Amino acid sequence: MNFLAWMIIASEIGFWIVIILGLVTRYIFKMNKLGLVFLALTPVIDLILLITTSIDLYRGATASNIHGIAAVYIGVSIAFGKGMIQWADERFQYYITKQGPKPAKRYGLEYAKHYLIGWGKHVIAYFIGAGLLAWMIYFINDPSRTEALSGILKVWSIILGIDFLISISNFIWPTKAKGKQVHSNDQ
Repeated sequence: MNFLAWMIIASEIGFWIVIILGLVTRYIFKMNKLGLVFLALTPVIDLILLITTSIDLYRGATASNIHGIAAVYIGVSIAFGKGMIQWADERFQYYITKQGPKPAKRYGLEYAKHYLIGWGKHVIAYFIGAGLLAWMIYFINDPSRTEALSGILKVWSIILGIDFLISISNFIWPTKAKGKQVHSNDQ
């Protein structure tokens, strides 16, 4: 595994470490400002990964799937980062500090709407990541060195389409709570 692959792994680990540090500092040690500083470090991790990827390409590396995954990671992190922090915050409050309300499980129309909003975030992540991929392709300006990036862009486009179909299917076939039966009006 090359250096950039390890940087992506380190970025993901670093993302969750600063979130956990932020939540522990905020709720256990009651240091809200320091907790917010830790939580605010998540975009810095993305910036470090972006710089590392750019330097690697600038030095003449042939763009690989790892470079493409770095762009995808950055897009997803920016688009979903706030929601992931909120998700972690709710669970930390409930399961660790026993102070917050139990995180709600969504079903039916509520779940479908939530998933559709998630798909909207996926679109934002796609535009950010695809923009980075397009920038790398343009910057390198050598199709033989950017073939992997074009491939990732194509696969991600297909995944985005599949995610949209899943999103719409949630409105057609809504999820139901386990153990609940559907009652018909045919009586």
